[in-house]
Amino acid sequence: MSHAFSQVDVFSAAPLLGNPVAVVHGADDLTDEQMAAFARWTNLSETTFLLSPTDPAADYRLRIFTPGGELPFAGHPTLGSAHAWLEAGGTPRTPGVVVQECGVGLVDLRRHDGRLAFAAPKLLRSGPADAATTARVTEALGLSADDVVAVAWVDNGPGWVAALVRDAETVLAAQPDLTVMRGLEVGLVGPYPPGSECAVEVRAFVPGLGVDEDPVTGSLNAGIAQWLIGSGRLPESYVASQGTVLRRQGRVHIARLDGVVWVGGDTTTTIRGQLEIG
Repeated sequence: MSHAFSQVDVFSAAPLLGNPVAVVHGADDLTDEQMAAFARWTNLSETTFLLSPTDPAADYRLRIFTPGGELPFAGHPTLGSAHAWLEAGGTPRTPGVVVQECGVGLVDLRRHDGRLAFAAPKLLRSGPADAATTARVTEALGLSADDVVAVAWVDNGPGWVAALVRDAETVLAAQPDLTVMRGLEVGLVGPYPPGSECAVEVRAFVPGLGVDEDPVTGSLNAGIAQWLIGSGRLPESYVASQGTVLRRQGRVHIARLDGVVWVGGDTTTTIRGQLEIG
């Protein structure tokens, strides 16, 4: 079986500095095991498969795999896969709006300031984490209680819980204990000084899915934005930095418009080819 293949760098205007996603086109004939095996083989944080939609409102259906399993939603794969679908000649049913079908339902995408952006899905779980979870997250991140401002659930499918710390330097200096973290998908966010290029620094850890640290994470940034804009800690529009520790330069562009948080980023195809399976 031969399939068109794209690898797209997401959340960076320059190649090789964002988060790559492997995209397999026309994947309706692949089995679940073939998809999972290919995702393990690429060993990227996510590999996606474009399929025919089952919902008449959708332009395409997307399945998203990490090396450790399938996700109902993820942000950088959503942007990268939409980029690949459009680049391959996909035509949205509604001009200017791409509708993706995935595990959490329908996700809208559009261009904002020249970049693809997705509408953040509603949080499946939100609110402050309990004391036990807060203590475990704090320990797992290698932080002290004085470092942490708040811990909250920001789960839009992957299961995120996020810790807000006092500043970006604390984020960059954190040395997580992935053994303590097992069973949790943990985000870390801290503010830069006013007037900086970016408002916050973000890190993401998903050891249970085979991704110790994700370079740049759309779903986590979507949940963080809903939490921190909603609580008045961040403005309605800002740019988040992620991937610095991994020598990436991810930039996630956030804007809340008419009550909807949009998460955008640059997308660039870095590899095109054919995939042979079977």
